[in-house]
Amino acid sequence: MAYYLTYGLLYACSLLPWAVMYAISDFLFLLAYYAAGYRKKVVMANLQRAFPEKTGAERRAIARRFYRNFTDTIVETVKVISMSDRQFANRFVGKPEMIGLIEDAVRAGKTYQLHAMHNFNWEIVNLGLSKSLKVPFLGVYMPLRNRNLERIFKKVRSRYGTILVPATQFRDRFSEIEKEYEGIPYALALVADQSPGKPGDASWLNFFDTPTAFVAGPEKAARERSLGVVFGNFYKVKRGYYTFDAVIATEDASLIDEGELTIAYVRYVEACIRKRPDNYLWSHRRWKHEYKPEYAGRVLEPLKNLS
Repeated sequence: MAYYLTYGLLYACSLLPWAVMYAISDFLFLLAYYAAGYRKKVVMANLQRAFPEKTGAERRAIARRFYRNFTDTIVETVKVISMSDRQFANRFVGKPEMIGLIEDAVRAGKTYQLHAMHNFNWEIVNLGLSKSLKVPFLGVYMPLRNRNLERIFKKVRSRYGTILVPATQFRDRFSEIEKEYEGIPYALALVADQSPGKPGDASWLNFFDTPTAFVAGPEKAARERSLGVVFGNFYKVKRGYYTFDAVIATEDASLIDEGELTIAYVRYVEACIRKRPDNYLWSHRRWKHEYKPEYAGRVLEPLKNLS
């Protein structure tokens, strides 16, 4: 019963005109940034660490734009629930050359991992990619804690055929996926800048000149299975409209030195963030793990600014 009530309420909200939805977003922005200060200390601390060269006023301006992107993402995700295919068609302005790059790589006979990051609006881009790509598209995602919302948005996220794999089950299910798709190349999208649960098993390198733990799994899986890897970056064209860029990092991860793929990915993420600093999820605690000497065997490059 709770599921149907929640779904009905969200569906009814999603029927509101875009102008009303964005008015709600503007109100949520005022609440999140000025009134409640949602994770504001985390956001400002992250921006201070990433951009120490900027003035306080410049970092606050980035924070305000970030919160607007954040609240836009909330209302846009709700709006998608009832959006028709025709209405959605122009929301993801997929670049044909980027779509073609991924499709051509997969159709050449090799499975590719798409290493994405915590950018806005990941929900619309997931739908846009799965709708645009004519090859099997699998997405690794972090399940919502609320079971009713998880059920609702799992339905929304798989609307155009995305095969969803919970990150919490990925290690156990990956062998099943390989058997299911044996001989069938596919694209596997995952957010590779997740903060690892066990820093001692992570890869350590510099992220904005700060020792930072990154999950080692994406590179390890790509190297062990000789997968191709694509780095992807998505961002807002204008309010409610999104696109993405992509580059092929390698056609065969097993042929490059250990650690090089992760280093290249982190440099790519940094460059994307510097270009559009308000587009990154700064409320995500990217630096919640402190480096310890016992992690020395997991270091991929000389670390800077060690305390």
